[in-house]
Amino acid sequence: MTMLQLFWSFFQIGMFSIGGGMAAMPLIQNQVVDLHNWLTLTEFTDLITIAEMTPGPIAINSATFVGIRIAGVPGALIATLGCILPSCIIVSLLAWIYFKYKELTLIQGILEGLRPAVVALIASAGLSIFTLAIWGKGGFSINVQSINYISLLLFSVAVFILRKWKPNPIFVMVGSGIIGGTVYLLM
Repeated sequence: MTMLQLFWSFFQIGMFSIGGGMAAMPLIQNQVVDLHNWLTLTEFTDLITIAEMTPGPIAINSATFVGIRIAGVPGALIATLGCILPSCIIVSLLAWIYFKYKELTLIQGILEGLRPAVVALIASAGLSIFTLAIWGKGGFSINVQSINYISLLLFSVAVFILRKWKPNPIFVMVGSGIIGGTVYLLM
């Protein structure tokens, strides 16, 4: 019965924690502390601290931790499976719908409407990283002295290499990192 409760509790958390890890915390607290008394409130705050420090989503880290605490490794597997299963089902369903109806004009219109938004989001993230690399935390400035010329040169050379010879971008990133690290160590 405990395994079923673990699975169902974290299935609900995985299903309804829309908005990321911080949005999932009240759901996790409700299931783990209030409904099932698997953890005390103090232990729950420790759980959130550990889940924040470890790589991965908070809900999955919490499921693994609570599962181990309640039923050992099988409990961790069941709770984690319960947490990720809703996302797997939803994504699989959306993929099935897409492949079945991708030729429909409505679907094509939706996707064409989403493309500029996705490009804008990627460009915004790239511009933020570029601004941080070239001007630092202060952001864009007309002041020529605030420009990091080493970063600007590495960026320009990397773009030139990528456009001219079209190598694997990972090699260009690793090479830029090695050259940049070496230059900054020697300075």
